[in-house]
Amino acid sequence: MRSDAMKKGLERAPHRSLFKAMGYTDEEIARPLIGVVNAANEIIPGHVHLDIIAADVKAGIRMAGGTPVEFPSIGVCDGIAMGHTGMKYSLASRELIADSVEVMVMAHPFDALVMIPNCDKVVPGMLMAAMRLNIPTIFISGGPMLAGVLPGRNVDLITVFEGVGAVKAGTMTPKELKLLEDAACPGCGSCSGMYTANSMNCLTEAIGLGLPGHGTIPAVQAARRRLAKEAGMKIMELLARNIRPRDIATPAAFRNALAVDMALGCSTNTALHIPAIAHEAGIGLDLEVFNEVSKQTPHLCHLSPAGPHHIEELDRAGGVQGVMKEINTLGILDLQVMTVTGKTLGDNLKKARIYDREIIRTVKNAYHREGGLAVLKGNLAPEGAVVKQSAVAPEMMVNEGVARVFDGEEAAIDAILGGRIQPGDIVVIRYEGPKGGPGMREMLGPTSAIAGMGLDKTVALLTDGRFSGGSRGAAIGHISPEAAEGGAIALVKEGDIIGIDIPNKLLTLKVSDKELSLRRRKFLPRPPVITSGYLARYARQVTSASSGAILKD
Repeated sequence: MRSDAMKKGLERAPHRSLFKAMGYTDEEIARPLIGVVNAANEIIPGHVHLDIIAADVKAGIRMAGGTPVEFPSIGVCDGIAMGHTGMKYSLASRELIADSVEVMVMAHPFDALVMIPNCDKVVPGMLMAAMRLNIPTIFISGGPMLAGVLPGRNVDLITVFEGVGAVKAGTMTPKELKLLEDAACPGCGSCSGMYTANSMNCLTEAIGLGLPGHGTIPAVQAARRRLAKEAGMKIMELLARNIRPRDIATPAAFRNALAVDMALGCSTNTALHIPAIAHEAGIGLDLEVFNEVSKQTPHLCHLSPAGPHHIEELDRAGGVQGVMKEINTLGILDLQVMTVTGKTLGDNLKKARIYDREIIRTVKNAYHREGGLAVLKGNLAPEGAVVKQSAVAPEMMVNEGVARVFDGEEAAIDAILGGRIQPGDIVVIRYEGPKGGPGMREMLGPTSAIAGMGLDKTVALLTDGRFSGGSRGAAIGHISPEAAEGGAIALVKEGDIIGIDIPNKLLTLKVSDKELSLRRRKFLPRPPVITSGYLARYARQVTSASSGAILKD
């Protein structure tokens, strides 16, 4: 066993003594030691209940003959961090999570791992660590939150964000917003739409690193607890068979997951996380692959914020396995890939069922012919930009407008809520990229303000920052190179004309090459806004969003 390095033989008597100081018996020490990485805390709704999940995982491990050893992980609540300096730390926390898991598992050589994440950067951070360490590993998330309920409709966190703009626009009263605030998030779990957390949990299942149901079983259901026990038992089988993350997360498995990404209409943040996870597995995954898979895969599920449905409905309709079963009618999935069930994807899908054809549509009755995401390029984004095209109004798919330029999110929000943005404007928010932010903040505040003000079908938003999975409308992010690196977005001036052509994957600053060259010669980058601490180090090491905002080796 890998753990023999810290527990076996005469020389390890001191080590065993330290285990016994914690109450471990000789029998427990002799068994395989399974690291249980628990991201529980009291600041993230998706994580506040993870101690319950961890207890069930540990019960499963013990039932199958292993000894669980729990240790923690940090996490950031993107919703609570939104709109202030805290959001600069969200994406950057992904690297800390991956590094901290690596430190714990290399310092204490566990035989296998069970990862218990739930929310935005914790899932990809743990996935990156799993790829890097490559010892038998299984994931069990905390599960999605239920949708909130108001008379006549379901609501969620994004409804509240957009409600702020509605109050400013005079279409909602403060009293109505308070009722919405009280109802939208009814309990524990990752926020209830196809936002980043649920996107990444669904894709973890699609890659094959989570058991069927991992991405969609609601947090409050007993089925989630049963799945946690199954995960604890299953890790012992994976260990016995020496099935490792890189045996599962192959290039074919990543393409399968991208097809699910497109069918579900996942968060644009998947275009940051999937390449970063693949990189840790030694697999190159260019952004162009997103467009290739999107052209092959229709958009089958209309989930919040783009549509009316929530994750609990997707679960009842057949979940990720049901979506994959329908995608497979096109013959674009590799069914031979291994999964943490110990069986191939093809074997797993034999049990898949679809129970609601409005929630999971057929490929012939898809919501959109192409998948949920698109990568745009052009002189404004030579390395690429990302849009959730399934959440863009038809009239905004091809658009031309006047640039309204802001160096930072706060000034843009003030202008939107202050009524200074007009139909036809294109809001440009720059110096929010991985280096320039630093930390590549999510722009949920501005996109929600635009939607709440009733401008989401007439105003586009472009940024070198990123968007929450809860953003909707013509919101184009990840523009690369970013402003802090001298990208073309740094050269845009107030009043410039910008062309957006999502069907043809084009993003164009309608300024002559001669004028752009003149502006580039005069360009002076903005000085760093943070010069000390972790974010300063992060800004010096982070790469472009087009490569997943990974850190330089």
